[in-house]
Order: sequence, then structure tokens, then C-alpha cells
Amino acid sequence: MSTHSCRLYLITPPVIENPFQWVNTWEEALNGGDVACAQIRLKGLDDDQIARIVDVLRPPAQRAGVAVLLNDRPDLAFETGCDGVHIGQEDATLAAARKAVGKDGIVGVTCHDSRHLAMEAGDQGADYVAFGAFFPTETKEAKFTADLDLLRWWSELFTVPAVAIGGITVDNCRPLVEAGADFLAVSGGVWNHVQGPAAAVAAFDRIFKGA
Repeated sequence: MSTHSCRLYLITPPVIENPFQWVNTWEEALNGGDVACAQIRLKGLDDDQIARIVDVLRPPAQRAGVAVLLNDRPDLAFETGCDGVHIGQEDATLAAARKAVGKDGIVGVTCHDSRHLAMEAGDQGADYVAFGAFFPTETKEAKFTADLDLLRWWSELFTVPAVAIGGITVDNCRPLVEAGADFLAVSGGVWNHVQGPAAAVAAFDRIFKGA
């Protein structure tokens, strides 16, 4: 992927009270503009609860041509028909994740603010590396802070795509795009947008296209 292009990586809210009702909001966001992939990130649920929500959210996303990733759980990602998995440094190893989702599945890795972790993940076959947090975020506690120099360095030297994450909104995202991020991972910046999720996705789309 060219470092001169950037696409949206949409992350679900951490809690979805009623997926059968909320799926309408999900579909509106997915149809708001270009969405490259969507990560289902749910906390504090058992396997059956996660699987039931994935069964509701995955089909409309895949029908729209959006790759669906499950957070943390390579085993469930495969079992629930997701396109891949995103793993953190304390989750499954990259090798284990790759074995679970197969050679054609997507495996992305959290690398925080670490050049070493990113190069290691790239060498081991990660499909993307994720850096962050770039801004304060209410979605999860951010233990690491990444800067624009990290994105510039990575985009100039490596071909593995870089995902920027952490507190990203329509108002603060332009420097990340200019620094070479291939994807912007956004949760609250879409779901909490004053004009609604679809408007937020459309606004990101305009920025990515240089508007």
C-alpha cells in the first residue's frame, strides 16, 4: 500500500448492549464512506456472548467488502468466520495466531511505541503493525504514547502497513495521514461524533482524499 494513501480501520465500541438494534448504527457507519476493515473489540464477555455478537456484526460488514477482525482471540476469529485477528503483546504469539487463522487470514499486532516490536512483528509475517496511542483516549487505558516520527520512520523504511491508534478524531487526524499512516484505527472518534457515526466516516473519507 502506498504511504500516500490512508484508509479507515473502524473499531466497535467496547460495550454493545443490544447488537440486534445496534447493527443498524453499524451498517450506517460502514456505508458512510470507505472502510477498509473493522475490528470487533468486546471486553468482559464469555465466548458464547462474543460469538453471538460477531454473528450479527460480521455479515453486513463482509457484504460491504470490509474485512472483519476479532480482537485478542485467534481461535474465536477462525470459529466465527472473521477475516483475521488483532493481537496485543500479551495475547497469543504471532505464530499461534497465524496457525489459527491460516495463511490467508489477517494478523495484526500491537507494537505500542516500539520500533523493535514492530520490526520483530514484520519479520515474523504480521500483515500490519499498530502504533499508539497518539492522543488521549477514553476507549481504553493507554500505557504507551507514540509520536509522528515513529510513523515517518516506519513508512520510509518498511512495506508492512502501519495502523495508527489512540484518541483519533476527524479534528486531529491530518498529521497522522501526512506522517504516512496506512490506516487510522478509530472507535470513539466515530461513535461519539456530534453528527453521528456515518457523518464521521464520511468526514474521514474526505480527509483521506485530500479534501
